[in-house]
Amino acid sequence: MFAADAVPGRVAAALASADRPICAYVYDTAALRNRAAATRAALPAGADLFYAVKANGHPAVVDTLAGAVDGLEVASGGELDLALGAGARRITFSGPGKTDADLRAAIDAGALMHVESTHELRRLALAAGDTTVSVALRVNRSTAELPGTHQMTGATTQFGIAEDELPVAVALAAGLSAVDLVGFHLHAVSNNLDAAAHGAFAIEAARWAATCADHHGVALRYLNIGGGFGVDYLDMASFDLPALGAALATAIDALPAGARLVVEPGRFLAADAGWYAAEVLDLKQTSGRWFAVLRGGTHHFRLPAAWGYSHPFAVLPVDRWDYPFARPEVSDVPVDAVGELCTPRDVLARGQRVGRLRVGDVLVFSRAGAYGWDISHHQFLRHPPPELVVL
Repeated sequence: MFAADAVPGRVAAALASADRPICAYVYDTAALRNRAAATRAALPAGADLFYAVKANGHPAVVDTLAGAVDGLEVASGGELDLALGAGARRITFSGPGKTDADLRAAIDAGALMHVESTHELRRLALAAGDTTVSVALRVNRSTAELPGTHQMTGATTQFGIAEDELPVAVALAAGLSAVDLVGFHLHAVSNNLDAAAHGAFAIEAARWAATCADHHGVALRYLNIGGGFGVDYLDMASFDLPALGAALATAIDALPAGARLVVEPGRFLAADAGWYAAEVLDLKQTSGRWFAVLRGGTHHFRLPAAWGYSHPFAVLPVDRWDYPFARPEVSDVPVDAVGELCTPRDVLARGQRVGRLRVGDVLVFSRAGAYGWDISHHQFLRHPPPELVVL
């Protein structure tokens, strides 16, 4: 029924048995384990690998990675429940807007807390009562800049404690008996493709953390530099893990003996383990431009529209044709892949040339395993959700 060299055989086989019209995510757990193993192998001794659950919270994805990494990073009570259900070895809890219920649940779970403000620190200590909670202060450093898609620090954002307010936060933590201040959280950017720059950031961050801890009398045992390892959606380039690993070894040498350096990628671990597939419902030409209208769109896979880029796709031919009239098709033309929503912004790709495309064929978008279904506006127009297929 299907034939397309650009789509992995296991994915094509899974789609062959999907309901028609085809609309599905396919997640490959073997690919998840392989990426986690390769990332783990590139890290030096003294570095821990966590998975940022926000990238893809499908239970099968979380369960798979929980068994392949050192811990899970969560940013809500719902993600905490996923991590606990997956049997995470260790849990860190992040996010600028933690509720009291979040704090209590995280304390009960024994999570290490990434605290974002002095007010949050006071609330955490109150919620903890007689329980001691491990805390890392998230710091928004004014000079910690990295190339990437979303700048978290080194810019005016809602994340972390301003660097000039850190002395107040450290002093407050020292006076709260429920708080065990173990270090700092310095996540700076999302989707950085420059591994050399990321490595330089890690080294500088470690030196800053060691100096800052010494100055403020903090027994530094933990430094989390976040994730942000990039994925190139346009030409499938790879982030240079060995280069990053070598730099992390230098960063660890700058820390006090026994301190752990934590990285917590999400996208980098999950993106290549997922594919989004949507059947072509119609082909139409308007003002000389061809549109492939899909059973799907940005309500399932929002990332291209949110970031303003065209996500490459492969054409998976489908031989079946159930109508008594001729099958619409185009050959060797650029096509816009658009969705089923009532908005002109429902676009996944613009101007991608296709050799042959017919109504009923399936467009398959690779590198869709992270920030796809999880960040999309599922309820707009109330179309049925995609199938979620796990290999």
